Amino acid sequence: MAKTVVILGGSYAGLHVAHALLKKNDKDLKVILVAQNSHFYWNMASIRAILPEVLKPEDLFKPLETILKKYPETAYELVVGTATASDFDAKSVRVTTASGERSIAYDQLVLATGARTPTSDVPWKAPGTYEEVTALLASTADKIKAASHIVIAGGGSTGVELAGELGYEYGKTKEIILINATDKLLGGDSVANAAANELKKLKVTVKYGARADAATPSAADPSKIDVVLSNGETITTDLYLPTTGLVPNSEYVDAKYLNPNKTIKVTGTLLVEGTTDVWAAGDIVSKPRAGFMIAQKQAASVAKNIELTNAGKPALVAKGMPVDVLFAAVGRGRGIGRAGPVKFPSVMVWLAKGKQLGLNMMGGYVDGSVA
Repeated sequence: MAKTVVILGGSYAGLHVAHALLKKNDKDLKVILVAQNSHFYWNMASIRAILPEVLKPEDLFKPLETILKKYPETAYELVVGTATASDFDAKSVRVTTASGERSIAYDQLVLATGARTPTSDVPWKAPGTYEEVTALLASTADKIKAASHIVIAGGGSTGVELAGELGYEYGKTKEIILINATDKLLGGDSVANAAANELKKLKVTVKYGARADAATPSAADPSKIDVVLSNGETITTDLYLPTTGLVPNSEYVDAKYLNPNKTIKVTGTLLVEGTTDVWAAGDIVSKPRAGFMIAQKQAASVAKNIELTNAGKPALVAKGMPVDVLFAAVGRGRGIGRAGPVKFPSVMVWLAKGKQLGLNMMGGYVDGSVA
């Protein structure tokens, strides 16, 4: 009797696992991919996609239905919907789709629903359907085009990359301010000073030692936004773009399987603690942290362990990155990065990431060669 693997999440980790399993052409295995978005979204390039007329939606989005068509129809099912509940003892998940609720039984389950931004008005993740995300990208581009003053909150990788993109495009014509809670960008990483120097070249002003506590319509001019900082300062701006924080999409999971920060508790094999056939990968795990390359490694391990356990063999400890890697584009011409303690020249980071923001790798998720 065929076994069913249900994968919740159609982004980097979930689609990777689906490809890895389907490429085995195992006639005794069926994959059900449940994705909130009907399209695979290369959100890594979202910071550039919000610039007017730089990238088109088709550059960032590919229909999951088209991606999966290369496999036999009997081998998979695509369900566009959102997981709302799970019962790991009964081995079932409840999914809400456009046509109503549905209960899906599984033999093996993969949790790869990722994480979202604390607010749904920025497109760094996929906060909704394909139509909603593409509309958000377009409306953000319109706001950027109209703004003469822009405030970005958060000096992590996304904030630095966003500030770099805006500085590259508008540094000479718009005032761009990056708010950073500490005295160093990137959490004080060894490439923090390099990032600050690159942003300075692009005319981006970095305000250190304060976080954005609130952003509300200005009493003096409701068309503008008052950004209140933790040091008591208020900055009035045309556009506020927060990049701080991630919220795991784990509401459908019983609290006993969650860490205090709502990420999933996993063992070294990426099995969800206290379960026998439930795995997790990607930003919903965020171990050791959230990140594209970490999600890739975890997805490969989960797919391998599903294959092993289905064959009655023991799961293997997941292989992580050999060294911690940090690459950040800073505009369309420069970048900063390191692998472990080894720093890379700006031009190398630009070639590896900044030039295309990973869009050159998107094809691997479309044709399945990523797995």
